[in-house]
Amino acid sequence: MRMAGLWIAAFSLLLCSSLSGVEGIGVNYGTIASNLPSPDKVIALCKAKGITDVRLFHPDTAVLAALRGSGLGVVLGTLNEDLARLASDPSFAASWVQAYVRPFAGAVRFRYVAAGNEVVPGDLASHVLPAMQNLESALRAAGLGGVRVTTAVSTSVLGTSYPPSQGAFSDAALPSMGPIASFLAPRSTPLLVNVYPYFAYSADPASVSLDYALLRSDSGGGAVVVADGGASYGNMFDAIVDAVYAALERAGARGLELVVSETGWPSGGGGAGASVGNASAYVNNVVRHVGSGRGTPRRPGKPVEAFIFAMFNENQKPEGVEQHFGMFQPDMTEVYHVDFTAASSS
Repeated sequence: MRMAGLWIAAFSLLLCSSLSGVEGIGVNYGTIASNLPSPDKVIALCKAKGITDVRLFHPDTAVLAALRGSGLGVVLGTLNEDLARLASDPSFAASWVQAYVRPFAGAVRFRYVAAGNEVVPGDLASHVLPAMQNLESALRAAGLGGVRVTTAVSTSVLGTSYPPSQGAFSDAALPSMGPIASFLAPRSTPLLVNVYPYFAYSADPASVSLDYALLRSDSGGGAVVVADGGASYGNMFDAIVDAVYAALERAGARGLELVVSETGWPSGGGGAGASVGNASAYVNNVVRHVGSGRGTPRRPGKPVEAFIFAMFNENQKPEGVEQHFGMFQPDMTEVYHVDFTAASSS
């Protein structure tokens, strides 16, 4: 997660104020830790808990080997530091596919390859689209054209986010986001977006309703917190997602879908609102919300697919809340209980 960019985008919102039946709920499987269980144990835990998809931030052959035959859907990311070479050297993209996708294809259910994470806007932004193009060509050449290529962005791509209907990309992000959206839309490939109401709340807890951030406001019958023309918002998750949808529409990609590739809440670390109770409430409410299939006010009835951040508390992340986003401790005990089955039974 890009904390600074997310904070700025979320705070600007404050100042102005596909889950399908097949997929279920996904998790981010990060590995920035010295004490994690072996990949085979992690994949077994995912299956035991009813998790249907995992997102990997970079290729790890041990993890990919553990995923063989699991049936879990996989979003496979590239390292940001590889983007420049992936963009400029088609042979490197081909070797990347040969090393990390082709040996596991068939036994691993690859859904997307994500070229970079949260680099738009920024120094690496110009490399994202050509990297996507080269990876797509490499996948097709390897007979793996069914694996689609996308990228993941944070809400720092937004210059305007409130009200949601006025969502627009920033001047810094638009030169990259417009062409990326134009690449994705005709391929019916979603854009991945990382959505964190937590950072909006923690930036100004005196002004933001905790219930609105935790998806509690609308859990009992659709309480309206934000009215936006004909749309009514009872939670910040929907408001952020719809602001990105509005930005895509302004960029000419009206039919482009989104996948929420990260969302979560810290259970500790000293930040405002960072507690086990709030983390449990947020994650369980998100699982139920996306599992309901009701979509967002801007896209009613269009299910939103979401990946929870993150599987484990990671002890090599920066100190503070970033070490406390896990649903599980490294010994695989629960930090708090999540009813993942709510995603498929709602």
